Amino acid sequence: MADVLPLVEARLRTALGEPDARAAVTFLGADRVEVLRFHEGDIVRYATLGMSAQPMTDPAAMLVDPVEGPRAELVLSVRGGLADTDKVLRPLAVLAASPQVEGVVVAPGASLDVGGPLWPGAPFSSVLVAEPGGLVEDLALDEPRDPVRFLPLLPMTANEAAWKRVHGAQALQERWLTSGTDLRDPSRRSVPLD
Repeated sequence: MADVLPLVEARLRTALGEPDARAAVTFLGADRVEVLRFHEGDIVRYATLGMSAQPMTDPAAMLVDPVEGPRAELVLSVRGGLADTDKVLRPLAVLAASPQVEGVVVAPGASLDVGGPLWPGAPFSSVLVAEPGGLVEDLALDEPRDPVRFLPLLPMTANEAAWKRVHGAQALQERWLTSGTDLRDPSRRSVPLD
């Protein structure tokens, strides 16, 4: 079976253009994760490359299947020039390594927390994993491997993350939508939650 990562990078380039920067992070006990940066007008997109090299495994599974299982990469989009968002590289790499390091399966509707601001001064320390398929199409792989899904990340304030735990991801997304929240604003305030 062909290596997955060159195919993933080709899909990212097709959907987002040429990356203008890339950084690599390696964690003890995990494969190397790269983060690629793409510019499109005033939008900066950060995409992980490396998370999909291995399928994610349910932590309750008795055996780890090296072939079958969900595969994903993460994509974060923010407005450029409003904050030092390039410092998000390491937190993104941490999130991308979490399936290998912590044995978690990252899926739409999940909350991921980095334990500190996503970038200096950011009002966000966690993200909501959104549904894939909008920005970057799934990448089909040879059977029996699952396709690689490109999961958008939506930054959440601490209040939004707490509200989401009680009411669910769909309710939070509806709240953002009805409030006209600009989820790409790197310094936005929490949506009204009362």
